[in-house]
Amino acid sequence: MIFESHAHYDDEAFQEDREELLTSLAAHGIGTVINVGASLESCRHTLRLMEQYPFVYGAMGVHPSETAELTEDSMVWLQAQCSLDKVVAVGEIGLDYYWKEPEGSVQKKWFERQLEMAREVKLPVIIHSRDAAKDTLDMMRALHAEEVGGVVHCYSYTKEMAREYLKMDFYFGIGGVITFKNAKKLKEAVEWIPMEKILLETDSPYLSPEPNRGKRNSSLNLPYIAQEIAKIKGITYEEVVEITGKNADRLFLSEH
Repeated sequence: MIFESHAHYDDEAFQEDREELLTSLAAHGIGTVINVGASLESCRHTLRLMEQYPFVYGAMGVHPSETAELTEDSMVWLQAQCSLDKVVAVGEIGLDYYWKEPEGSVQKKWFERQLEMAREVKLPVIIHSRDAAKDTLDMMRALHAEEVGGVVHCYSYTKEMAREYLKMDFYFGIGGVITFKNAKKLKEAVEWIPMEKILLETDSPYLSPEPNRGKRNSSLNLPYIAQEIAKIKGITYEEVVEITGKNADRLFLSEH
C-alpha cells in the first residue's frame, strides 16, 4: 500500500466529494494519509478528518503564508493538539518568499516558534520552503533542526542543497513536479538522494503530476510519481512503493 505523506483534504477543492474520494483510496492501493495543517482552521478540520477516518493521521502547524494569524494563545492551542495520538508531525512550517506577505521577519519568528514547539513535543517537522532556500537552511542549522528531524516537503531545490539537508538526516517529500519535463534539477536531485530518504506525496489538491497537470490533485495520482521515481532510480515501481512506505512509517508512525 502507498503511504501518502502530504495532502490537504480539508481544502475546499474537496467539498463536493471528500467522503467518496477518501473512502475509495484503499481500493486504489493508498493505505495511509497524513493530512497537513496550513492554517489554524485547517488544523481544526484535520482533527475532524483524523477522527472520521482510521487511516488519516494529522500534522499540526501553520504555513508561512498564514503566520500573520498566529498569537501566543494559538501556539498554546497548537501545542495541546500535538499530544493527541494521531498527530504525528508539526507542519507545514517554514518560509515562503514567493508571496510577499506576511513579511520575512514575521515568517521567521513563527517558523522558529513552531520548530521549537516540535522539539518540545518530540514530533518531526514538515518543512515548507519556497524561493527561500538559503534562509530556510540557515535557520534550520542555527536552530539545530537535525535534533528534531523531519521532511523537506515538495522538495524543489538542487542536488547540492539536498546534500545539506541530508547532513541533517532529513527526508525529502517528492511529488508531482518530478513528472514535469522541465524538472531537470529535481530529477538530478532525486537520482542522487538515497531511496531510504524519499517520501511519496501529492500536496493535494495542488501540483498534479503529468498526465493530469493543471487538474485537481489527489492521492489517486501517487502511482505516476512512484513510476517516475522508479524510472530515475532504475528500480521497480513496487520497490519504490515499499521503500517509501517504510520510510514514512519510520518517520511518522514507528517512533511516535
